[in-house]
Amino acid sequence: MTALRNVTEQVSPVTQDYLKAIWQSTEWGGHPATTSVLAARFGTSQANVSDVLSRLARAQLIVREPYRPCVLTPHGAALALSMVRRHRLIETHLVRSLGYACTEVHEDAERLEHAASDVFIDRLAAHLGHPRFDPHGDPIPTADGQVSYPADARPATEVAPGRYQVVRISDADPAVLQALHDHGLHPGAGLRILDRPDGRFIEPIGRFGDCASGAGGALGVLAVGEALWVADEQALS
Repeated sequence: MTALRNVTEQVSPVTQDYLKAIWQSTEWGGHPATTSVLAARFGTSQANVSDVLSRLARAQLIVREPYRPCVLTPHGAALALSMVRRHRLIETHLVRSLGYACTEVHEDAERLEHAASDVFIDRLAAHLGHPRFDPHGDPIPTADGQVSYPADARPATEVAPGRYQVVRISDADPAVLQALHDHGLHPGAGLRILDRPDGRFIEPIGRFGDCASGAGGALGVLAVGEALWVADEQALS
């Protein structure tokens, strides 16, 4: 895998953001980013997105074909992974060192990731003990671009009733992230999934990890969709 140092300074923040968004769109089994999806993510028009994608294609950072989602080239993927690494290390630092909640870190990390140097990111990783996952449970790429995912991780919507451990909470929807936070559902927390006459529910049974808080209580599985990922307790022991 290509080393991730000395690559992000070559491109603009807009390019960095788009490459990161394209890479993240297929992470955790998601669908490739389309023009409409990117327009919604960045709050702009599809015409503006198309212009940016055309520039990325000319720079050989993506491969773009009519009526198909764009695909990152190897160099584009290295740039994207570098930005993902920066973002997730900064989020981890904000939570561990500065007392941010998991619900607060995203916007500041978005700003800081563009200003940080490679030296700062390397030293931050060492200071944090080279963490494998950020406070949301997303994997932090290593300096040489390796990405490792937790074993047996599945959306809570796809598992049977029983005891599980939280491995990931998506920050894609701030309202859902806040609901998970309020119920103490963070990476490392234990939970039960229960069937009741009025539906299937999640009941927290323990809270651990970087983001420990929450009022407890049951939460509907359908209310969180695929924002909550879990694994069997024995798979993580």
